[in-house]
Amino acid sequence: MTGAANPLRAYGAVTAAYWAFMLTDGALRMLVLLHFNTLGFTPVQLAWLFLLYEVAGIVTNLGAGWLAARFGLAATLYGGLALQIGALVALAQLDPSWSITASVIFVMAVQGVSGVAKDLAKMSSKSAVKLLAPSGEGGLFRWVATLTGSKNAVKGAGFFLGAALLGLAGFHAAVWGMAAVLAFILAAVVLFLPAGLPGRMKSAEAWGGWRSRDARVNRLSLARMFLFGARDVWFVVGIPVYFQMVLSDGTDAGRREAFFLVGGFMALWIIAYGAVQALAPRLLGARTQPEAAITARAIHWAGLLVPIPFALALAAFLAGGPAPWLTATLVVGLLVFGFVFAINSSVHSYLILAFGAAERITRDVGFYYMANAAGRLIGTLLSGLSYQAGGLPLCLATAGLMALASWLAARRLAAVPA
Repeated sequence: MTGAANPLRAYGAVTAAYWAFMLTDGALRMLVLLHFNTLGFTPVQLAWLFLLYEVAGIVTNLGAGWLAARFGLAATLYGGLALQIGALVALAQLDPSWSITASVIFVMAVQGVSGVAKDLAKMSSKSAVKLLAPSGEGGLFRWVATLTGSKNAVKGAGFFLGAALLGLAGFHAAVWGMAAVLAFILAAVVLFLPAGLPGRMKSAEAWGGWRSRDARVNRLSLARMFLFGARDVWFVVGIPVYFQMVLSDGTDAGRREAFFLVGGFMALWIIAYGAVQALAPRLLGARTQPEAAITARAIHWAGLLVPIPFALALAAFLAGGPAPWLTATLVVGLLVFGFVFAINSSVHSYLILAFGAAERITRDVGFYYMANAAGRLIGTLLSGLSYQAGGLPLCLATAGLMALASWLAARRLAAVPA
């Protein structure tokens, strides 16, 4: 390893920056979703608000790996934080008197900037782990699981923070407050991030070759795309809108209470998901297992995810509409989904760094997260469309189809030689 004089200090600085970013990212998502749902936006209109965010993620990841390799991981990390601050400041300019069409276009554009920011920060942080982690005795799996798991716990807290700020301070005050906090964090990271964070390549390196030369990276990326599509089909629009509908009595006090309850559940889901991710190496007993054994685990756990959304879809269909037992079933079932999903996600996060070559790790990770963003884009679009067309049963059944596609893609990893 070259560059950073103190790998632990560099890892700590990168992790802190990523935490701060994901806290605001989670809060912003809940602010936008709940605020515009309260204003009467349809599920499809709500999905549109997040589409450019995901499209921007796809485009960003195609070029972010090259940018990081060209200018260094610190530069792309700073760039991601600065863009998020700009997105928050822009969102604070939203005028309630604008038409729905103008509001949708404006928020889509701002969310697009936020999407670029998120994937610059994510790619920078994950690539740094590959270059900073100690070799041997499962060091890479432990470090990436800790970063990813803690990040999702922080993002879950952001979901609750966003819902709480919306209920207590209102939309504009919440957005300005997050922009101020993130600006402080950016200044601190610039001051304390050690010099020499690795990641830059030779200046003669060309732009071409964004797609990995390793078939394992490409097939893992396909499985990742469908995995995150399976989550976002219900996560982005369907479940939050359904829960807000059944938990609110239509009064201002009822809406505020629903904000806290919906935000609390989404936060609990993300925090529990992050905790499982962080514990995945221990839960799987995979700290010292060979790469082939962990690949087999990836296939196995992808298969375990498939029946869960189908079972929840059947429960929603049989209920025929809102019912207390259905709400309880959904809460329990989605937490089980989150546990299995977290194991899948953690194993994927390890495998992409294990498969990726050190000399092109930023580009392999960038391609992988491009597929991740594509899955979120598909899931976001299908979330609004399926919920509006067939309600919760169709929304959850669509998630099941995406999980099935992820398992079929993961099975192809077994056919690729190391």
